[in-house]
Amino acid sequence: MKRIVLFLATNLAVMLVMSIVLSLLGVNRFLTANGLNLGTLMVYSLVVGFTGAIFSLLISKQMAKWSTGARVIDSPSSSTELWLVDTVKRLADRAGIAMPEVAVYDGEPNAFATGAFKNSALVAVSTGLLESMTKDEVEAVLGHEIAHVANGDMVTLTLIQGVVNTFVVFLARVVGYFVDKTLFRSNDDRPGVGYMITVFVCEILFGILASIIVAWFSRYREFRADAGSAKLLGSPQPMVKALARLGGLEPPVSMPKAFEAMGINGAPSGFSALFASHPPIEQRIAALRGAH
Repeated sequence: MKRIVLFLATNLAVMLVMSIVLSLLGVNRFLTANGLNLGTLMVYSLVVGFTGAIFSLLISKQMAKWSTGARVIDSPSSSTELWLVDTVKRLADRAGIAMPEVAVYDGEPNAFATGAFKNSALVAVSTGLLESMTKDEVEAVLGHEIAHVANGDMVTLTLIQGVVNTFVVFLARVVGYFVDKTLFRSNDDRPGVGYMITVFVCEILFGILASIIVAWFSRYREFRADAGSAKLLGSPQPMVKALARLGGLEPPVSMPKAFEAMGINGAPSGFSALFASHPPIEQRIAALRGAH
């Protein structure tokens, strides 16, 4: 599954907008006046780097509902919805977190969890998942998503994204300043064209490397959530069966690109595996079997 999710896209957009606005306000000129002020640059980088990540986290539930068309179950209208809400409540109690919002959206088999705080999360499942799996398998998937919430994975992802954003902003400007002064031999206090071009290119290149780091953590958290599901259910077998069923579904499991990293399944291959938010299902099943 591709690693470009709405959380990261929003975070990147906010970061770039802030960077452009601050540049227009003369911050870049201030940073490079009489030499690069590294202390001020680090503060600037922290502000730009974390603002996008935190903003994306705070609006994650609303954006998830909007992008998937998820309908929150306020009053169950069927036996399936009643079972779904009761199951999430039971798993949340076992995990020691408050009852999340429970939602259903139309789509192929998948599920996701999101939210800025453990005790105000959202767990959503697709109609395809409910129709294609047994209750034991659906419960295992719900346990996986509850484990994500209990582990604080969205907050941790935000912190990691904020840190890598900070280094992208910081290093891009350090390299830009060096190139501007050595290759373009700019002696003006104002950033020259070499600085601007180099910063732009470096932010793209460093951003790609940063995405690999974030994707690695996302894959790692999937193994933890699988193990969390096994712990909540008292056995790894329901999660193993759920993953095996997902792996054998045709067409391949998918969900809106915006929220793929928060889903249950993914299918990375080749070079794209470096940017995948989920490890191969075979590896996840092997990890579950090896842990018990």
